[in-house]
Amino acid sequence: MCGIVGLVAKTPVNQMLYDSLMLLQHRGQDAAGIATGAGSNFNMWKGNGLVREIFRTRNMRNLTGNMGIAHVRYPTAGSAMNPEEAQPFYVNAPFGIMLAHNGNLTNAEALKIDMFRKDRRHINTNSDSEVLLNVLAHELQEATSSFTLDPPTVFRAVAGLQQRVKGAYACVAHIAGVGILAFRDPFGIRPLCYGINETDEGTEYLVASESVALEGMGFKFVRDVAPGEAVFIDIEGNFFSQPCAENASLNPCIFEYVYFARPDSVLDGVSVYGSRLKMGEYLAEKIRREFRAGDIDVVMPIPDTSRPAAMQLAMKLGLEFREGFFKNRYIGRTFIMPGQSTRRKNVRQKLNALPTEFKGKNVLLVDDSIVRGTTSREIVQMAREAGARKVIFASAAPPVRFPNVYGIDMPTRSELIAHGHSDEEIRRMIEADGLVYQDIEAMKQSVSDLAPRLKNFEASCFDGRYITGDVSAEYLNDLEAARNQPTASGSADDASRNQLNLNLASAD
Repeated sequence: MCGIVGLVAKTPVNQMLYDSLMLLQHRGQDAAGIATGAGSNFNMWKGNGLVREIFRTRNMRNLTGNMGIAHVRYPTAGSAMNPEEAQPFYVNAPFGIMLAHNGNLTNAEALKIDMFRKDRRHINTNSDSEVLLNVLAHELQEATSSFTLDPPTVFRAVAGLQQRVKGAYACVAHIAGVGILAFRDPFGIRPLCYGINETDEGTEYLVASESVALEGMGFKFVRDVAPGEAVFIDIEGNFFSQPCAENASLNPCIFEYVYFARPDSVLDGVSVYGSRLKMGEYLAEKIRREFRAGDIDVVMPIPDTSRPAAMQLAMKLGLEFREGFFKNRYIGRTFIMPGQSTRRKNVRQKLNALPTEFKGKNVLLVDDSIVRGTTSREIVQMAREAGARKVIFASAAPPVRFPNVYGIDMPTRSELIAHGHSDEEIRRMIEADGLVYQDIEAMKQSVSDLAPRLKNFEASCFDGRYITGDVSAEYLNDLEAARNQPTASGSADDASRNQLNLNLASAD
């Protein structure tokens, strides 16, 4: 999962892009990058780490120009912590293009072969985002009949890309001397929206993964980019949009509402906070059916994502809501952290239990989801050590039983505690006295209740249905085998930063 930003402003955009990334930092803590430009010049700085760790004053000064794109990343496809795979990516032909991508392509390997054999383009990294960039560059070249680009030509290129590319993608691209392009896959799996800011000099446009980035920057939210749609803002600040895919349909990733998105964001017309309250309501009904009055003394959230669901659950059941765990906000999100040993170590550093809230009580712990089970088991143990008499664990999401291939870092079945195990087996594995999972239909209804037009969701990690229709058992086996192969890590400090200053020849 990643966060992307595209900005066309009337003043320098470097600080605005930096601030936008800070608002999207929750979407990726592995790497970040900013690319800016004016006319035919590009400037870029990117590297591994948090946004505040990567950019210094000297870097920001070099990021000149009134338009640009930015990206925060955690690893999905490609090797973790490889500085060469931080985004944005750049290609110099046909026009000079920077691209940042949120999602994952399911036919990236086939496209690599096409790029080499048919399009005569070489891919330098293992990142599917570089593949996507080269497909876009090739389609722009095919759609262009002159040395200039106009909006109809750009939209023809995106239409050509969407016929070739499969998987999940929300993208922003900066075409040198032309403008900012943003587009979304035909299934609308990954989120993308845009807003405007009216100034004395004219209208500014901001495209981002979540509405919270727009609001935090003082932009007025306009709407979500539709599935299969492309929006284009030219160098003069003129705005254009057009559907580019046939038979597009909205199937947003349900995990955005469960975990990834900030609660104060609105995705495809649905308040993330509101959907999590609804998940708590539906989970409360299931707990009411499975437990007797008196089995639970107190409800506690696992900070922070599960707090809305836990609060609503406690209210519906008439139970006391208490904060028993307190979070160190300077430790990263354990779901995103690579490696079981790293996650296990960081749970204790991230959370601290308050014994006075646990001692002698039957505690219902509510978490947003259970993925690998490592964190859940550690939390149950911490609750017992703090004096809990019984520990019941509830998940606001159903069991995660299947790999996700659309941009969430859980591609192997062996990493999923629920794969091949019953709820009772999982309860024993996390050492809880009770375990309750949300039902799949209840989770989906939690979102649909707030936007009845939303009927379908990408929920493959829960139900095993892959919406793009091209994911086979063989594909999943190959993905798992590739995931289990050791990869080279990034090297010294000099290699962990990547600066690019390009003076491109004018397209004319």
